[in-house]
Amino acid sequence: MEFNEKLQQLRKKSGLTQEQLAEQLYVSRTAISKWESGKGYPNIESLKCLSKFFSVSIDELLSNDELITLAECENRSNLKKIYRLISSTIDVLAVAFIVLPIYGKLEGGHVYSVNLLTNTMTSNINSFIYWAIFLCMIGIGILRLTLIHFERETFYNVATKISLVLGAVAVCLFAAAREPYVTILLFLFFAAKTFIQWKQIQINS
Repeated sequence: MEFNEKLQQLRKKSGLTQEQLAEQLYVSRTAISKWESGKGYPNIESLKCLSKFFSVSIDELLSNDELITLAECENRSNLKKIYRLISSTIDVLAVAFIVLPIYGKLEGGHVYSVNLLTNTMTSNINSFIYWAIFLCMIGIGILRLTLIHFERETFYNVATKISLVLGAVAVCLFAAAREPYVTILLFLFFAAKTFIQWKQIQINS
């Protein structure tokens, strides 16, 4: 008997609906439905809760093959979460573009390096655009971290696409503005996020 069949049998034997079992395990009813339909397995913590709730061992719930599959799914899930945390943190680190002295300022025939806060060489419009881009990057990074915490995968994927598009636009904009240090750093940020996104696609495939 497969895990999904065992779970369904144990639940019905206890006289519980999927929603009631979900409340006992502090998971969503959708998760219970997914497990019982054989479309997925619970994580290690949920599996321990199931074992304790129904007073059965994990070995009774899962076969050896299912345990191996569960371990592989758990590893992929953990690795994907780490990649997402790193990618989102990169966006938050855009604060560096505000405080680091990476903008050129011509004064007395010499070029000095200043940060965005003290950069008076750009026009008000350009300054507004710079601030808007970096604040958007930071905001998206915080949003993505929040979505990871609440496990909102669909919204996270949308936010990630916006982050990559914004990164590409920022690189082009600062290259056109002839800000070499900013352009190089932005390109490195963009390349890192693109690489991480590619690694996540590999994990999913």
